Amino acid sequence: MPAAFSVSPAIDLIDVPRRIALAGLPVGGEVTIAAETQRGGHLWRAQAVFAADAAGTVELDRDAPLRGDYAGIAAMGLIWAQQGEGELFHADMARPLETRLTAHIGGELTASDGFTQILMAEGVTRHPLAEDGLVGTLFLPAGEGPHPAIMILNGSGGGINEPRAALWASRGVAALALGYFGAPGLPQYISNTPLEYFAGGLDWLRANVSPLNDFVAVAGQSRGGELALLLGATFPEKVSAVLGYVPSAFVHGGQAAADPAPGLGRDGPCWTLGGKPLVHQWQDNATASWKPYDEATEIRRNADAMRTALGDPDAMARARIPVERIAGPVLLLSGGDDGAWPSDLYSLIVQSSLLAAGHPHEVVWKNWPEAGHSILFPYTPATRISHRHPMNGTSSTMGGTPAANAEANAGAWASAWAFVKRHTGLGG
Repeated sequence: MPAAFSVSPAIDLIDVPRRIALAGLPVGGEVTIAAETQRGGHLWRAQAVFAADAAGTVELDRDAPLRGDYAGIAAMGLIWAQQGEGELFHADMARPLETRLTAHIGGELTASDGFTQILMAEGVTRHPLAEDGLVGTLFLPAGEGPHPAIMILNGSGGGINEPRAALWASRGVAALALGYFGAPGLPQYISNTPLEYFAGGLDWLRANVSPLNDFVAVAGQSRGGELALLLGATFPEKVSAVLGYVPSAFVHGGQAAADPAPGLGRDGPCWTLGGKPLVHQWQDNATASWKPYDEATEIRRNADAMRTALGDPDAMARARIPVERIAGPVLLLSGGDDGAWPSDLYSLIVQSSLLAAGHPHEVVWKNWPEAGHSILFPYTPATRISHRHPMNGTSSTMGGTPAANAEANAGAWASAWAFVKRHTGLGG
């Protein structure tokens, strides 16, 4: 029989792993399998060479490649090992990601097929927000609801995280991707961002969505993870749960996304409350130094500088986020090889602070020891380890490896989805 792929499921949400198999091959023969995906106008691609078994089959969830763009058994390796340029998603969240699979033997095309990854399920609606000084995008699930709600916050890259919000809405959660800098209608920099802005976002979300059981979670990535914890501690009556992706236990200064104006900069304030800047961990810190970062000659890691601040316990105590004030469950997701800051240590500090205070709600910490800072999205390319920061242009490594980061991407989403289901009753 001719060679043929089988992909299951062929069409589904992006968070669903696929079973990819190829049958009808010469026994013991080598076959090159490639996966190509159009992402925002750019082609991303990965390939690997496999040996067919005694039945003439290759199964990606069973077989490791002989060589190629990834190693080891990985059902979705041809997706997370892809490399390319540009964004991971189309600008239109309703446009699915289409992946074409091909198999070649001796340079000749033997089989082809494909599968579709969906961000926005049928019935999900997108609603741009530009009112009351707020800028973002609300995604509403199919059906009348009521639905639990979540506010999504990006990190120091700024912008509006529509992909994550679209996926949450596809799973039945009303999701507001709220921008706060680095997007049209917002400040260019993170410096002096008022926490009251986010309180207004939470109020707007409640007023416009009428969430199921008044449940409104806050989820943030990196500086957004720091911010999610900070909002939970500052406005406990407004935040039902906190999800911190590679978060911080401490208030940080402006850092890479800071306004370069005099008196601000990377050592200046980031967050304000009541018009006053919050104390941050670099402020009056006797040991904090940028030298390990600025003077690095090969691999530049922001985390190396962040660790120097830990040598002044008094300064760190002043900057610690009082997480014990949070009035709901907390999920922490971290990487042990985080190149941006030590999110594993920070998460441990947050967890320890909550447990020591007798926090009456669930506290979950998931750590992937070999993963870096870029714990982002399930079943997407995980090959961008080093990058040039979109705000200040500096190049540095985020840490981890593609394989470790891909594992964390899938595990973090599974943990986040399970966490929200437990505390909202979604999914039965």
